[in-house]
Amino acid sequence: MSLKKEIIETVNAPKPIGPYSQAVKVGDLLFCSGQVAIEPVSNTVVANDIDGQTKQVMKNIEAVLTQAQMKFSNVVKTTIFLKSMHDFPKVNAIYGEYFTQNPPARSTVEVSRLPKDVLVEIECIASA
Repeated sequence: MSLKKEIIETVNAPKPIGPYSQAVKVGDLLFCSGQVAIEPVSNTVVANDIDGQTKQVMKNIEAVLTQAQMKFSNVVKTTIFLKSMHDFPKVNAIYGEYFTQNPPARSTVEVSRLPKDVLVEIECIASA
């Protein structure tokens, strides 16, 4: 059995800054590329602080999920990439506002650098 690969794209999330898709749906699974704190209309990084950037990242993820007719409750796995693990408590608090019940599996790692020199990037996998 072959599953169809569907590209998910929305103007409500930043356009990819390279050769990748915002998300790819295969069967009931949605693989979302990492989102950073780029505001889609101005195409610029918002905020210099971790709170503002994390909120924009979550808005961008929500836009991609919505385009795929999914919600945060469909998310089964996330990976958070942080410029500094010192920001973990703040990111965790904002992230937790979106996953109030039955949160997904998650990994969080500190990295040396992220695209556009942002402070946080989050990717996810969702299931219909």
